[in-house]
Amino acid sequence: MYDMPDEIDVRADGELRIITLNRPDALNAVNDDLHTGLAKLWPRLDEDHDARAAVLTGAGRAFSAGGDFGYLDELRRDERLRAKTIVHGREIVLGMARCRTPVIAAVNGPAVGLGCSLVALSDLVFIAEQAYLADPHVQVGLVAADGGPLTWPLQMSLLLAKEYALTGAKIGAERAVQLGLANHVVDDPLAEATACARRIAELPRQAVESTKRLLNIHLERAVLATLDFANMAEDQSFQTEDFAAIVARLTAGKN
Repeated sequence: MYDMPDEIDVRADGELRIITLNRPDALNAVNDDLHTGLAKLWPRLDEDHDARAAVLTGAGRAFSAGGDFGYLDELRRDERLRAKTIVHGREIVLGMARCRTPVIAAVNGPAVGLGCSLVALSDLVFIAEQAYLADPHVQVGLVAADGGPLTWPLQMSLLLAKEYALTGAKIGAERAVQLGLANHVVDDPLAEATACARRIAELPRQAVESTKRLLNIHLERAVLATLDFANMAEDQSFQTEDFAAIVARLTAGKN
């Protein structure tokens, strides 16, 4: 559905759209195809008049493990790929912020890096007890242009946003709820998120979509205030010696 790559599965369930990050053998780590698909996904969901709500989850044991190490190495070496990816990152953030359809995240396992960002940009979040959030961009030498620092200051205190963005520390499920990064810790995030999406889909469309837009105007304004700088800084960080050394160590460890 939506002409997505294999890495993103979109299934219609009546007025719901079940969106699954689909690289389970790689813990749904983000490669070029997945990242490109995510950039295209949100406008297509927005144009789908029959969609009243969407559920976003991951296949297998993880929501998303973040950037694939091989992909990160490609981004360091390939200027054109890097430029495309930064544009797509911007489109993912703004696409989710502007999407009229409520998006309910079912966080079935670790949500790291871009996975953590997708959770932060969702409208409601159900998280499994064993799952966690983390944004380790700084730990690998990158600026998080599409990451937690864009949205977290709206969701928790600025001091805590700095702590988790600068250290990349894991945020467990219960702590995520305490901080305002998730709504509920549940045994079955997909079932709970789907049930919530059904309840929202049964409500008056104009009231739901306009209320989401009203709330997300605050989010969009905050994102637009920082996004240009974030994109420029991320592009620079891809080209630093620190990033090159860290990626070399990570890819060597994977092999």
